[in-house]
This record gives sequence, structure tokens and C-alpha cells, in this order.
Amino acid sequence: MNTPTLTELRSPWVVVTHADDPWARTETSKLREQGGRVFRLDGHELRDPASLFAAFAREMSFPGYFGGNWDALVDCLHDWHGDDEAQGVVVVIEHADDLLGAEFLGLFVSVLCQAAWKANLQLDAEGAPHDDWPSFALHFVLLLDRTPPSAFAEPAAQGMDVGVAMWESRLTAALTGTDWPGSDPAAP
Repeated sequence: MNTPTLTELRSPWVVVTHADDPWARTETSKLREQGGRVFRLDGHELRDPASLFAAFAREMSFPGYFGGNWDALVDCLHDWHGDDEAQGVVVVIEHADDLLGAEFLGLFVSVLCQAAWKANLQLDAEGAPHDDWPSFALHFVLLLDRTPPSAFAEPAAQGMDVGVAMWESRLTAALTGTDWPGSDPAAP
């Protein structure tokens, strides 16, 4: 696996790391310098699916027809272009420790990976190139205050087609399998 980046159209799609990790600050700064957008969500608000959907919709200005379910979250994330057609998007979830006990954590990581796969490769639901929008870098960073990233490995890997790996002190997640062409395996 290559060094994780938030500015390029490649996996890993999700990185779980400590809140004080200089990698996260450096990468979000690089993205901003390239004209990208950084959205911040509070993990305290994401303890159940309904509040998770509401937080994403509010912070990322999802359209009014957002369905408030996992499939709709994938669709709105990978279709997101905002008002200014940002050169890339990273969603940073602060205080993500609270997600560790959530029954839906594996599904959530899978959904984030699916949305990023579609946005970065700009593929439609069937895996064919999407002609209407250009691809854009979409990545997710979960920042932990007190939990080691390795604690997220087993629950995150329970998501559909999610492969996880440790890279230095960070946990990375990407899609695996033949159903996700172009998604690098998570293993180093």
C-alpha cells in the first residue's frame, strides 16, 4: 500500500488515527491548498443512524430529498460537488471514539468506502464511468481521543467488502474484491 493521502484519487478511503496525528493536519492542509474542502463532524453526534444522517446532511448541505438511510448517504456523498466544485473533499470525524461501540460501525465504514470509491473513480452504481461529473478526491478521517486505532480493526472489517490494515500507527480501510475495481487492497 502506498502512503495514505487525502489529495489523490486513490485508496485507502478511510483512515483512523489519533487526534494529535501530524499526518492528518498535514494532509488536510495540502487538500485546502489545492482548493479542496474539509468538513468536520463531531463523533458525539453520530451514536445512532438517525443522528448520523442528520449531522452529515446538515454539515454537507445535502439536498432536501436526502433519504436519511445508508444508500442515500452513499449517493449524496459521492454526488457531492458543493457550490464551488471543490478539488477534493475530506470528512473529518472528531471524537470518533464514540463510534467504537456502535452496532453499525462496520456498515458505516463500508458506506464511507463505497462513497469514496464512487467519487474518486467517478463510477455509477454498475461500476461504469459516470460521464456527468468529474471525479474528485473523497476521503474520511476518524480522529480518536483515547482509543488506539487498532481497536477499530475488527468492527470495521465486518463491513461489506472492507479490508483493513495498519499503516504505521493508523488503521486504513478500503474495499476489497473483484466487485470494486480500482480500489487498492488495504493490506500493506
